Amino acid sequence: MKAHLVFLDETGFLMAPLVCRTWAPRGQTPVFYQRGGSRQKVSCMGALAVPPRRHRLHFYFRLHPNENINTDRALDFLLQLLRQLPGNVLVIWDSARTHLARKVEAFLDRHLRLSLEYFPPYAPELNPVEHVWGYLKKNPLAHHPPTALSGLAKTARRSGQSVQRKPGLLRSFLQHTGLFLRLK
Repeated sequence: MKAHLVFLDETGFLMAPLVCRTWAPRGQTPVFYQRGGSRQKVSCMGALAVPPRRHRLHFYFRLHPNENINTDRALDFLLQLLRQLPGNVLVIWDSARTHLARKVEAFLDRHLRLSLEYFPPYAPELNPVEHVWGYLKKNPLAHHPPTALSGLAKTARRSGQSVQRKPGLLRSFLQHTGLFLRLK
């Protein structure tokens, strides 16, 4: 079966910045100020798609400021992918509750060109989208103390779009999983 192979995952970008590295003169502890108490976040769904000819990978994402990813949002994202990708689509994702809901089975019954498979439990290292999230959180979004949720969403969108334009980087995320896929 020739199909688009799509790896899918969700993450959240928090208002509290991820501090990866700091510097201060010897003997002085670095101080990093941030706004406290904010539980605001930008949830994100992302998919790394390998086309049947395996010539160029594509990264799709959708942001949900201050919302959680639920089954309805996951199905909306799948519908968006089906509109973007012609032919059959095989999605591989984890066994999160939102992915196992009855609504997902009903969605599959209505969209026959979509098939679902699941990663083994406790194996996030096999999902290349997990590596995308790690890259985004440790590079463009690290040390970025947002002052408002809109600023965080803007930075997350800009960072995701930047990754979309880097085919070599997308390939590296897939290669880093150790999954054997021959790419052209």
